[in-house]
Amino acid sequence: MLKCRALWRKLAPLTRSASTVCRHNVKSTALKNGRTQVLVPAAHMSTGPAGGGGNENAIYVMLVGAACLGGGAYAYMTVKGDSKRYEERILEISSRSSKQAPESQPLVSPEPEEEAADTSEESIPAAEPPGETESASAEEPVTEAPAEAAAPVVEEEPPAPSEPEATLSEPPPAALESAEPVAEIPPEATEEAPPVVEEAAEELVTEAPPPAEPEAVQEAPAEPAVESPPEAEPAAAPESAPLTIPSHAPYLLIGGGTASFAAARSIRARDPGAKVLIVTDEPDLPYMRPPLSKELWFSDDPSVTETLRFKQWNGKERSIFFQPSSFYVKPEELTSAENGGVAVLTGKKVIQMDVRGNKVKLDDDTEISYDKCLIATGGVPRNLQVIEKAGDEVMKRTTLFRKIEDFKSLDSVSRNVKSITIIGGGFLGSELACALGRRSSETGLEVIQMFPEKGNMGKVLPEYLSNWTTEKVKKEGVRIVPEALVKSVIFKDDKLEIRLKDGRQVKTDHIVAAVGLEPNVDLAKSAGLEVDSDFGGFRVNAELQARSNIWVAGDAACFYDIRLGRRRVEHHDHAVVSGRLAGENMTGASKPYWHQSMFWSDLGPDVGYEAIGIVDSSLPTVGVFAKATSKDTPKAATEQSGTGIRSESETEATAISPVASSTSAPIVEHKDEYGKGVIFYLRDKVVVGIILWNVFNRMPIARKIIKDGEEHADLNEVAKLFNIHED
Repeated sequence: MLKCRALWRKLAPLTRSASTVCRHNVKSTALKNGRTQVLVPAAHMSTGPAGGGGNENAIYVMLVGAACLGGGAYAYMTVKGDSKRYEERILEISSRSSKQAPESQPLVSPEPEEEAADTSEESIPAAEPPGETESASAEEPVTEAPAEAAAPVVEEEPPAPSEPEATLSEPPPAALESAEPVAEIPPEATEEAPPVVEEAAEELVTEAPPPAEPEAVQEAPAEPAVESPPEAEPAAAPESAPLTIPSHAPYLLIGGGTASFAAARSIRARDPGAKVLIVTDEPDLPYMRPPLSKELWFSDDPSVTETLRFKQWNGKERSIFFQPSSFYVKPEELTSAENGGVAVLTGKKVIQMDVRGNKVKLDDDTEISYDKCLIATGGVPRNLQVIEKAGDEVMKRTTLFRKIEDFKSLDSVSRNVKSITIIGGGFLGSELACALGRRSSETGLEVIQMFPEKGNMGKVLPEYLSNWTTEKVKKEGVRIVPEALVKSVIFKDDKLEIRLKDGRQVKTDHIVAAVGLEPNVDLAKSAGLEVDSDFGGFRVNAELQARSNIWVAGDAACFYDIRLGRRRVEHHDHAVVSGRLAGENMTGASKPYWHQSMFWSDLGPDVGYEAIGIVDSSLPTVGVFAKATSKDTPKAATEQSGTGIRSESETEATAISPVASSTSAPIVEHKDEYGKGVIFYLRDKVVVGIILWNVFNRMPIARKIIKDGEEHADLNEVAKLFNIHED
């Protein structure tokens, strides 16, 4: 073909030149001799010397003939080559579809757009010359309609000896709607897009069985409308099968505690269609932790460890779970949820964060991408090094109290051993001591509490109030061992022997270590996030952001308090408020964290307190007390607020200008009875912390005092704002 084209390019100029010269000579001769062009001698058709005209005419005729012959040969070879390549391509497609048809479900296809619309289901329409149709059909196992055929008739050819006969039928309209549309490709484009052609051929060609194979699917000309739909559904089922874990979550919350749930609820409030995924390593849905060391222990229900429902001090019953399982969307349905929702992926731990790639890696190597992420990993209970080094026998008999499973385990242990020792005199240790001490009167359980301070909550309360609290705990049936520094723990004679540095020894069956919380910052290294060296936790800005699309809330956040400096708080109210604010900021609120969080502790239904700010016994304190009444108890407070989790009502309230009591209130310093009162913690003569002792529903006032940051000359007058002298 290339040779013919080159020859034509060489001959064409010569032909045009000879023709031009010939016409010129004829014209000149006619003008000179006055003769017509018809009578011009043949010799004058050439520019050569006289006498050579006959040879030149012969050469001219040969050149013109050769040019015509070359053009015809070129056209013939071009058409023949295109036809051959088309036949080879169709044969290749047919052979592939014949081999793969038994392994795949036959699918139906949309109707062709142009010719052979009612007879052929091929993705490539026949566009070959009429003369080549017969040879193509004879070589192919796939039946196809000729290009010039306009009538809806399927032309069938005998099958090849090595392959079964292939028949094509028209799909019904219902099948066409469910089938995957495949665009038609002209023959010229077959070499440019082979993957599309192969896929279309596999989907559209349905194989009919030969008579010798009864197990093959048979198709009757009049029955495709019945058979096609059921065949299309199984083929689409694997594609629509949902994944167990969504690969992407617009809002990803790491941790399943109070902060995560508060953030999820806040996100949904501002963005009702938001899709939120909570990932937690615990097997349970989000729940509140305070009842694990408070109300659950005072329940009369023997199945409380299973139901996890309890009666509040006001007598109302509720569950520790924030919401039932019906509130949440299943993780595998989150992506397809039309109105969004909150899904909880339990039993999975995030072990790595790719901040640049906006994705996390789980402990089973699953990756989840996100648009915005909240880290609310909370903390891990601390343990004493002497216990960790004591061996497996000691560790098996030690509880680090934090989760639901810890509550269930300790409840079981308390019913099967004779003595339990609680190490720690803070909030958790004192609450568990009172709870187990009350049970000791029924079961004969010996409850021992030891701590390095002189009295319960010695790091928080003034010494006189700490001593008074210690006496209250003793009345609950708890043996107190103050100023106790543990030197070693050994397992001997089926008992744990705790040796103190001053030589004292305590034998017990089980140990509960309640010595504080360590913020969980395991993701800091992989995420490249900053950890505060003084307080621990992820350092965040005023909007609780660690990075542009990463927020931190709850126990793991180290934030800057505009009044009290950089802090890290480990209480329920802080988890609620910081989680709520982080959720708002994740949806674009850009609000700073100015809230002064509160915390509370109940030593049974009769004694409780609420605190805010920095409450450190090493600071100067001023206490103003009054006589308590029956209304001044945690039980009465919950009856008034309607909730057992007091921060849920306190954080929603706002401070008002109260009417101060006109009754004078003396500042109390060493009295034997502290029914109710207010303790102010001072730094540079400014109130930085307040404890409301058996005074409830006054937290907004305390919050406003700290926020103002003013120096007060007479705190007795400030105490009147809380109306502690009213009956």
